[in-house]
Amino acid sequence: MSSGVRWAQAGPRDLTIERIETTLVRIPLERTYLGSHYKMTHRSTVIARLYTASGLVGEAYVADEDENLLAIERVIRQELTPAVLGENAFSVERIWELTRPATWDILRDRRIGLVACAAVDDAVWDVIGKALNMPLWKLWGGYRTQVPVITIGGYYDADADIAREVSGLVEAGFAGMKFKVGGLSPREDIERVREARRVAGDDFAIAVDANQGYTPLEAIEFSKRASDLGLMWFEEPCRWHNDHRAMRDVRLAGSIPVCAGQTEMHASGCRDLMETGSIDYCNFDSSWSGGATEWRRVAAIAAAYDVKMSHHEEPQVSLHLLASIPHGTYVEFFSPQRDPMWHNLVANRPHPKNGFLQVPDGPGLGWELDADYIARYRIASFDE
Repeated sequence: MSSGVRWAQAGPRDLTIERIETTLVRIPLERTYLGSHYKMTHRSTVIARLYTASGLVGEAYVADEDENLLAIERVIRQELTPAVLGENAFSVERIWELTRPATWDILRDRRIGLVACAAVDDAVWDVIGKALNMPLWKLWGGYRTQVPVITIGGYYDADADIAREVSGLVEAGFAGMKFKVGGLSPREDIERVREARRVAGDDFAIAVDANQGYTPLEAIEFSKRASDLGLMWFEEPCRWHNDHRAMRDVRLAGSIPVCAGQTEMHASGCRDLMETGSIDYCNFDSSWSGGATEWRRVAAIAAAYDVKMSHHEEPQVSLHLLASIPHGTYVEFFSPQRDPMWHNLVANRPHPKNGFLQVPDGPGLGWELDADYIARYRIASFDE
């Protein structure tokens, strides 16, 4: 006997992709931010809008790529859009495969194609969530409704006041912070971190991030000297060459759990980090690596290796991803001065409360992007 349900009418709306539009946003920062071996002067992003036959629009902004911003947009417009027009947005895996050739050009920075793919992938997921009237954190697993939140600080500034910075973060309701190291000697950096711990107290989570700034021996020295500071993790402790074995040595010889993965471009790179015993935490960056689809693959691998997941920056997508799984850890974002995008572009962003961010309840990514702010900082596209 028929149940009477007519699937053609009760099923999802027509998500045939009709066009993709892009907008580039570039914001000058109030000052230059210095890490171990890099500096930041602007916050830049690409916004992708994916239009479907149903009238629903998927919208996502990804990454912080200043020098390559125009190149990323060009890939979306000239390579990815023709590849996915006419496809059904529900065919996530098919669309992901159709966009992969953009990452195959060996004479082009592979990150350009990966960020372009991430913009499309996240916009696809956003429109799926809207079609199902469901937030992505729930669609992807719905493990928790709030995620502990940390911020990023401890930059190398001549006028830096660590005590004032850290006390302000505690008062602002953060659960902890990621503190920059790797730009000085281990002994000098330890004293900076020790000051942060003194001000914050024992209940405030502190991770350290060397951004690949130390040699293996320096990283081991730092880890041993920091044994009494209760640090949450030691992120990217070693220089990029031979870093898997080096991080394994730091992890085994030192006293702090090791975190890495943000500079990997594919799930297989993170798998190798886990297989070699190099990490305790994986902070794979979906926006640098093809989108939320690839991050979720890494999270599945991490579960098998008892590795915890985090995410490098990008709270607009990481909040959903980390809330969806049992082994997700901290969502992270910068101060308003370092990341004016999150604090001004996302009109309905949540605010830290008692160390947590509440997940959004709107469908898809659930964010409302401020059109006036976009217009203020929009820059010309590659073909204008």
